[in-house]
Amino acid sequence: MSKVIITAAVTGSRPTKEMNPAVPYSPEEIAQAAIDCCHAGAAIAHIHVRDPQTGMPSFKFEYFQEVMERVRAECDMLLNLTTSGYHLQGPDIIEQRLGPVALQPEICSLDIGSVNFIDGVFVNPPEWGRAAAERMREQGVKPEIEVFDVGHIYQALDFIDQGLIDAPPYFQLCMGIKWGIEATPENLRFMQTKIPAEACWSVLGVGRSQFPMITLGVLMGGHIRVGFEDNLYLKKGFLAESNAQCVKAAVDLVKSLQREVATPAEAREILGIPM
Repeated sequence: MSKVIITAAVTGSRPTKEMNPAVPYSPEEIAQAAIDCCHAGAAIAHIHVRDPQTGMPSFKFEYFQEVMERVRAECDMLLNLTTSGYHLQGPDIIEQRLGPVALQPEICSLDIGSVNFIDGVFVNPPEWGRAAAERMREQGVKPEIEVFDVGHIYQALDFIDQGLIDAPPYFQLCMGIKWGIEATPENLRFMQTKIPAEACWSVLGVGRSQFPMITLGVLMGGHIRVGFEDNLYLKKGFLAESNAQCVKAAVDLVKSLQREVATPAEAREILGIPM
């Protein structure tokens, strides 16, 4: 088995400081959270940006740029900028969502297939998936294919067959999002069997399913994601003090299961991302 890549999803768009005071809002806070996670053992930081004052989701190009500049000045971790744009509105949503790709991070998330969330529909029409895959390929950005159900994998496989996504494809199996696929061992195994043998894959679990899912991911030879976007608690009843504390717990888990944690340089090699 390869070494385990740990991704830290440090803020997302839903958690607030009212839920956990350690949730980062400003570009400076988000960047520092990522840097701390790198020092704790994460090879990748998954980045959303927020309005620094209100904490509301934002997609301002300059916020993404500031986070990237701050992180790259301090460490060599890979950056994965979101293109989800769940809260965006207007006639040009695809171009708005593709804004972060122009910064040429190592990775951008690529959500394929629409899904009902508890407060709305996360709309990812076919034209979005194709446009995003093509733009990322043009810019030399690795897509992290986020899938919330098995049908999303089938759509990704079609893009791979068309040559829109370079090898090795990289899947993020999103388990336990309400009305997406349930976070169970059977479902994780089912999803994993639908991915090409040569693909890289990572798993996340939302809320209390986080540590069961990442434990299974490690045992099954995959990679893992932790952080405040998915879970604000270190264990039942105990809020995590920082994203880095979540990463440290993941590192301890990986080592206890007799696997090794990948450095950023090793993650690049595993994912086929050039220096």
